[in-house]
Order: sequence, then C-alpha cells, then structure tokens
Amino acid sequence: MTEILHMIDAAKISLYQVHVMEISNEVFDKKPKRLTSVVWNHFERVRTAEAQYAVCVHCKKKLSGSSNSGTTHLRNHLLRCLKRSNYDVSQILSAKRKRNTISQSPLGLTPINYEEGKIKDEIISPMPLKFDQEQKKEEINQTISLGSVRFDQERSRLDLARMIMLHGYPLAMADHVGFKIFVKNLQPMFEIDNNDAIEIECMNIYGKEKEKVYESIHHLHGRINLAVDMWGSPESSEYICLTASYIDADWRLQKKMLNFISLDGSHTDDILSEVIVKSLTDWAMDRKLFSMTFDDCSTYEVMVFKIKDWLSQNKPLLKNGELFDVRCATHLLKSIVREVMEAFHDVTHKVRETIRHVKSTQAILGKFNESAQQAGINTGRRLVLDCPMQWNSTYLMLEAATEYKGAFCKLQEHDPACSVTLSDKEWEWVSSIAVYMKSLIEFTNAFVANKFLTANIFFPEICDMHIQLIEWCKSPDEFLSSVASKMKNRFDVYWSKCSLSLAIAAILDPRFKIKVVEYYYRQIYGTDAPDRIKEVSNGLRELFNEYSMSSTSLDQDSAMPGSSLASTSNGTRDKLKGFDKFLYETSQSRTMSSDLEKYLEEPVFPPTSLSQSSFPLPISVETS
Repeated sequence: MTEILHMIDAAKISLYQVHVMEISNEVFDKKPKRLTSVVWNHFERVRTAEAQYAVCVHCKKKLSGSSNSGTTHLRNHLLRCLKRSNYDVSQILSAKRKRNTISQSPLGLTPINYEEGKIKDEIISPMPLKFDQEQKKEEINQTISLGSVRFDQERSRLDLARMIMLHGYPLAMADHVGFKIFVKNLQPMFEIDNNDAIEIECMNIYGKEKEKVYESIHHLHGRINLAVDMWGSPESSEYICLTASYIDADWRLQKKMLNFISLDGSHTDDILSEVIVKSLTDWAMDRKLFSMTFDDCSTYEVMVFKIKDWLSQNKPLLKNGELFDVRCATHLLKSIVREVMEAFHDVTHKVRETIRHVKSTQAILGKFNESAQQAGINTGRRLVLDCPMQWNSTYLMLEAATEYKGAFCKLQEHDPACSVTLSDKEWEWVSSIAVYMKSLIEFTNAFVANKFLTANIFFPEICDMHIQLIEWCKSPDEFLSSVASKMKNRFDVYWSKCSLSLAIAAILDPRFKIKVVEYYYRQIYGTDAPDRIKEVSNGLRELFNEYSMSSTSLDQDSAMPGSSLASTSNGTRDKLKGFDKFLYETSQSRTMSSDLEKYLEEPVFPPTSLSQSSFPLPISVETS
C-alpha cells in the first residue's frame, strides 16, 4: 500500500511538471507585449539610436521611455501636468484599455473578459476607512490609491468629522488658516464647511453609532452591569459617565459607554437617581440589569436605594437585589492609599526634607556617603525625592531611606545644619509604611496587568488584601494598629457589598470552584468560616435557580417559561402565570440543580497562570 501511495505522489508531481512546462512554453511563445498602460494615451514613444524616450503630448517634456523604466515616473508627471489643466486625474488614470481575453489555463484559472472596441472610464466607489489604530499603513495607502478612488466631497466631509471626534480636536480647527492651506494644497476641490455644519455631521455620526449600541443591547440574551463614574475637569465641571458591560453571544466581554452627562451644583441624590433611571429607560435595559457599580464605597446610598426601588416595581431583582449594589475595587485601593498617606504625612515629610538636605550640596552628599561607609551600608540603591502626587514614588523614597537609616543617624550627629531628625520610633513607622505601600502597589499591579479584569481573577487578590489588613491590625504599636483599623474599616464597607458577588464569580471559574472560597474564608473568618461558606453556597444555588427559570424571559414582553400555552384572553393568561411557574419549578428545578451539583463535585480544572488565561463570566463585577 505504501508503494502505491508513493507512485500516486510521483504521478502528481510529474503531472504538475508537465503543466508548468506547458505554461512556460505558452509564456515564451507570446509576442512582445503591447503598451497596455493608460498612461501611454498621453505620451508618444520616440526611438533613437541611443535611447528610447516618452514625450508628453501636453507639455512636450521628454522622459525615459525604456521598457525597464516602468510607468511610475510617467504617472507622476501626468499628475502634475494635468493638474494645471484642471482635468479629473482620477478618472483618466482609472480608464481601462481593451485587453485580449485570457484563455483558460491548465491550472484552472478563470478567464477574465474585457470590453473591446472602446476605452471605458470605470469609477470605483471609495472604500470606507475604518478608524482602527492597528490598521496597516499599506492597507490605507491601497484604499486611497489615486487609480481606484475618485474624489468625493461627501466622503471627505464625513472623514473630517470622524477625525475631529476620534482625536478630540476642536470644531474651530476647520477655521484655522494653516489647516485650510494644508487641505487646499492637498485637494483643491474639497470645500471645508463651517463649524455648525461639522457639528451637525458629528451628531449624525453619534446617532448612527448610538443606534448600533442600542441594537446590540436590545438583542442581548444575557444581563448587563452598569458602571456609574463621576468625572471632574480642571474647570471644576462635573460629569456622570454610564458604561455598560456584558458578555456577548461569542462570550466576549464588551464595554460600551452609554451616557456622559454634565452636572451642576443642584444635582442631589434624588436628581442623580432620576438621571440614571431615565437613561435605563431610554436604553430599554431596566429588565436586563444585573448590577450597578459605583466608584465610592461610602456615598450614593440614597441614590442606590431609589434606583433599586424603581427597578423592583417592574420586576424583582435577582437575589432580592443582594447582588445589585457593587463598588469599585480600584477606588477602594485609592481610598486606602489616601488613608495611609494622610496618617503618615508628618513622617514622610521629615524623610523628604532630610533627603533634600543631603542632596542640597556636594559637600553634604560627600559626608553622607562617608557616613554610609562607616555604617557598613553597601546597597546600590540611590536616594530619590518623591513626587507627592504619585504615591508609588513615595514608596520608592521611603524604601531607599530605610536602607540608609544608619547613615542618616550618623549624619545627624556630625552635621548641625541638619535641622530635621527622625526618632527611632519614627524610623520604625517608616519601615511599616514601606511594607504597607509595597503590598498596595502589588495589588494595584495585579489589577493593571489584566486588560479585562473579571471578578474571578481579582477575588484572590481581594482576599489576600483582607488577610493582610487583619494582620496589620494586630500590630503591638498603637499608632500602626489604629492606621490599619482605619484602612480595614474602608475595606469592610466594600467587602460587605461585594463579597458574595466575588465569591460566586470565583466558584464559576473551573480552576477554583468552591475550594477557593473554603481556602480563603478559613483564613479570614476562622471558626465562623463554615457558616460563611454555607451562605455563599446557598446564594449560588438561589441565583442558579433564578437564572434557570428566567433565562428565556429577559425582555419586557417576556413571561415565565411555559407561557407559550394558548390563551383566549389576558385574564385567563394572568390566572395561569402562577401555574406556569409551578410547572416549571416542579418539573425542571431538580434537574437544573443536579447540573450545578455535578459541576461542583467534579475536580477543579488543572491550574494555570492567572496572567496567561482567564474565563470571562456572566457575572460582570467591574473594577472601573
């Protein structure tokens, strides 16, 4: 059998060689190629004993006409020459000369027929340019090539509006003299609109894009998380930004900005809740909402209550709204860091001033280096001053200062000009601050390292932070323990609102399941861990049952499963709603629960690096 296969392969190779020989012979038997480029409509080829020339019929300029020179230089000259004559160059260069029909090749190439007897001016409609930063430069050049695109005033006006929106340029840019000169030299036929016309074009683009987002949300079969962020500007203006996050049909995490609303001082919690409710109504997503993420853990309580109350009037929230109120994890980190910086402000100020004194002159820096050698400090780290607005630079400053503690102490003894000194207790605090800030930086880096940080990924990070805060609160130093308690109080507010959502999301990760909750809760709660784990397990089952019952009824016109039964009147239909629910619960809930039990009883998925792979989940708890 092997020999037969070899014989077949050899026969195929031989047949291919025969085809290649036939093609090669056909190519070599052809007559010399005629001048087929459209450029030769505007040049005459002149042959002399020395060389061949191409003479322009418009300006009589003599250019190289050798077959080895190509036609690029002729096209370039034609563009310059015809431009002075006000010809439409794109139409001239896109005209096709008649060509002979290409016969069917032995390799099965389809013949291409061209119209004979006349030159056809073929104008190809411009291809839409996608404003993708990763689009290749070659593709853009090919799209706007002179030979295939005719100037389009409307398309150019649209491109200008998109450019202004894409890069945030001011509308007044169209009135700038330099911009007008640039455009006129680039394309004299383009007429630049005024600011009002460009603004209308931008609003038209916005309307079309908004319609696309609305359609994607309207046809979504899952649920949506809505993130509410407060923005501020240097002009003291405030804005509220609403961003929807959801899992699409391809199980990809999508984020769409829905609204960006300007606020003023009169906006209270009542007005803010009305603004958000109106946005939910406009986007028709009130029945698709799973949770809302707010950037602050200590505010918006009244606003959240009003929104939940309004949503519950139309349809009960999942888990009675226990998973609805979610807070931003990155904002939690910022608040904890702010607590640390404020508590240790005096100590960090002393360290900053001491380092500034050491680096003030070369003489003092030399004495400091001598003190470091006498203290036996061989570290290669250099002293640095921080930028108070960047707390990670403050950490680097404190970490370097702790390594030079002995040098600072010796310098204080021999340098009377050093007015700022730190006591031994303050140096201990500096070391503790460095440890606190190092852990917070590690948490921050874990958040920033992931482009799409879902709850299952940062649940272990949040648990580690919880355990770390518990240990810091046990410090024998009263000042350090009091600072740690303030940090933990801020964390506890976040944990009380988000722990259940985070735990359920982690369980749905097949690498973790319930084991990750058991592992961390035993360290966090100690003897109370079994009760806490049971709460999470019961919450997961309740949520699963609600999803299984309402998976097919997420739009406004949806009803309970089984509502497809024929009905003669709305009254009869209303009476059967309870029966529909009863049928569904008694016939399918047990089967659905068994599916969940099977998942939980199966061993966890082989562990992999969290930085290399992640599983996007339908529970979309945001980090903002």
